[in-house]
Parts: sequence; C-alpha cells; structure tokens
Amino acid sequence: MDFEDHVEELASDLGVDKEEVTQDLQNLVEYSVPIDEAKQSLRRKYGDGSSGGGTPSAKDIGDVTPDSSNVTVTARVLTAGERSIRYQGSDHVIVEGRLADETGVIDYTAWEDFGLSPGDTITAGNAGVREWDGEPELNLGESTSLAFEEEALEVPYEVGGDATLAELQTGDRAVTIEVEVLECERRTIDGRDGETDILSGVFGDESGRLPFTNWDPAPEIEEGASVRIENAYVREFRGVPEVNVSEFSTVTALDHDVDVGSDAPTMGVGEAVATGGVYDVELVGNLIAVRDGSGLIQRCPECRRVVQKGQCRTHGDVDGIDDLRVKAILDDGTGTVTAVLDDELTKQVYGGDLEDALEEARDAMDQEAVADTIREKIVGREYRVRGHLSVDEYGANLDASSFDESDDDPTERAAAFLEAVDGDAGAGAGVETEVDA
Repeated sequence: MDFEDHVEELASDLGVDKEEVTQDLQNLVEYSVPIDEAKQSLRRKYGDGSSGGGTPSAKDIGDVTPDSSNVTVTARVLTAGERSIRYQGSDHVIVEGRLADETGVIDYTAWEDFGLSPGDTITAGNAGVREWDGEPELNLGESTSLAFEEEALEVPYEVGGDATLAELQTGDRAVTIEVEVLECERRTIDGRDGETDILSGVFGDESGRLPFTNWDPAPEIEEGASVRIENAYVREFRGVPEVNVSEFSTVTALDHDVDVGSDAPTMGVGEAVATGGVYDVELVGNLIAVRDGSGLIQRCPECRRVVQKGQCRTHGDVDGIDDLRVKAILDDGTGTVTAVLDDELTKQVYGGDLEDALEEARDAMDQEAVADTIREKIVGREYRVRGHLSVDEYGANLDASSFDESDDDPTERAAAFLEAVDGDAGAGAGVETEVDA
C-alpha cells in the first residue's frame, strides 16, 4: 500500500477531509514515525472509536503511557528549543522539550508556535500521544488547545536544560552545556540542500567527553575555546550520544576556562554495555582471546574496510593495503567486550612495525603468524583499556585509545572481594539471629 492509499483509507474511515489527513500523515512520516504508528495516532486524534478515541481525558503525566489516547495535562515547561525539520519538501520549525508535573516528566513536540518558554505553566488540551523509543511523547498540534496558567505549578524538577556531558542521553533536546572544544574540524558534506560546511569534533567538561556536530558553523566554536551552548540536542552517532548544535542554538564565548577531566570514568564491562554506548570510558578485565582478523590484515584502498581474499564488500576486487590491527576479547566477570586496537596500539603490543610483521609472515609463510605472536604476548593478562564503546546487534566494541597492562594487585582485589562477601554473610546472619530472637 503506497502513501496515497493510506490517506484514502484514513479519510474514508474517519470522515475527515483528505487534504487535512494528507498533511497530518505526511507531517508524522517526515518526523520518522512509522506509517502504522502514524495512522494509529491520527485515528486517536480524530476520534475513531476502534482506537480508543473520544473526549480527551485529563491525566497526570506519570499516568500517560504510549497506549494513551489524546489527553489533557497541566504541566510546567522545563525546556523549549526550536529545531528545523524537512516537511513536504520545505523546512518546518518545531519546538521540542520536556514538560513536568509532580508525578513525572514527559517529552513533547509542538508543531505549532504556541510561544512556549521554560518556566511556563500550561494546560494542553487534546494533546496527542505517541510512542518514541519505547516512551510516551506528547504532540501539540493544531487540534491542541493550550492555555497559560497564572499560578506556577511547583514540580520536583529543575527548570532549564543545564546538564553535564555525562548526563546527556540520546534523544535529549533543548539542553544547555558549558564545554571546552577539545577537537574541531571543518568538513564539507552532501547535505539536504547540497554541499554544506559543518564543524565536527569533541567537547569536554569535568564529567567527560562527547563528539559534536555544528550544522551551522559558529565562529565561537574553535579548538581550545570554552563556550556555553543553549538549545542543543543529542542524537546517536556510531553507538554513542553526539551533541548537535543547530542554527537555532545559541553559542556564547565564556570569559573563563571550562575544567576538563583527564580521566575517563571506570566502569564494569557489564555496566558499560548496559548503557548502550559510552564515548570515553575505561574498562579493566582479563584478555581471554584474540579474535580472527587480527595481526596482519589488508584494507580496501577506497573505503579502508578490511578485505577478505582480495574482496571488499563495497568495491569488489581490490589490491589490499597492508595494515595492523588487534581485536581482543576483554572479560571482567560481568560481561565481555571486543577491544579494537588500531595500528599504533598494535605496534606497541606486537613489539614491531608493519615491516617487521611482513617479514615474520614471509618467514613463516603464514600471515597468521603475526596474530599468533600477539596472542602469546597478551592473552591471559589483565589490561586497562580506554576508548569509545559502541553496542549494536553485532555485540559490544571498544575502539581503544589506550591499552595498558593493569598494575592492580590481584591479591588485594581478591581479599577485598572476600571481605565484602564475608561482610554480607555476617549481615545476613545478624538479621536471621535477630528474627529468631
């Protein structure tokens, strides 16, 4: 069924003007809402009884679920930020942010200019509800009635989007950060309006580091500068959160330097993997194996992907370029991750450069000889690895920026572990004795 067929079906079922349905459905689809979910949302909006339509019910935010129909909420505006999306071939400005009452917080998207500002208390009637990334989100559109309340609603949440980099999560909107620009590069990409100049690099603050993209290059964003950025949003990039600075963001040079921590947060492997991705993290564990595809490898001269038997998945038959890499499995008892070492780190653990590796492979008449040498040197030892963790359907990968043998004393760690276990056992025994008494 193509788009027009979906429109015809909805217009017929709901008894609504086809042009209005076309506009609403296109609006949702352009905002990456799946077509079936978009149709269900419109059925709720126009009161199709089969989808639970009818008079919008007044709800506390904590009671709104993805299955809720249109609702009426009274809430405090925590954040409000403009962003541009492409809608029916032209740019459309929306306002995004978070609303809160005493029961919880919910994201919202305003498709009309209601004049929302952080701190406002509003009552939004007939607000649509849709599911976004497993959570409910309010849609405030032309069918929504919105009133500003004179008395401010007290909520247990901070008004405004101030956050540290470590607090940011994919999907956050209208956030405010103060950062130092650690890395910055100007690039030309093929954007939706043709070739576009952007800035990309890395921001840092005391809590950590995150990559960024500045879609409308701001002169204040340059390497070494400390800046305050208001109305940024966060998307996922290669499995980790990325700060996005748009034309609607406000960038201000600070008159003081932002302190940037030199250490990455140390996490257990299982804990880190559960986050879904961390840009800069340190993991400690035992290196239990070196995977196939390590040691001396060949890369495609066009895309730099690893080639197998002279074949690149994208460019077919190619003359591969020799390179070094290690893919090592790190395990700390809570989970496993594949640590990927680039050529420089591989040289360190191998103890030689590319020419040394080629010579060893020629002497052994076996390319795998290099990987075997690396296995002998690192498997079975404990390492402290820092890098960027991404998690996808293929597993967890840590692109290593440093790879050092751990200097932790395993005897001390074992003693601390046993002490903790004994302490828990003693506490349990004490509780049992008290109950028996």
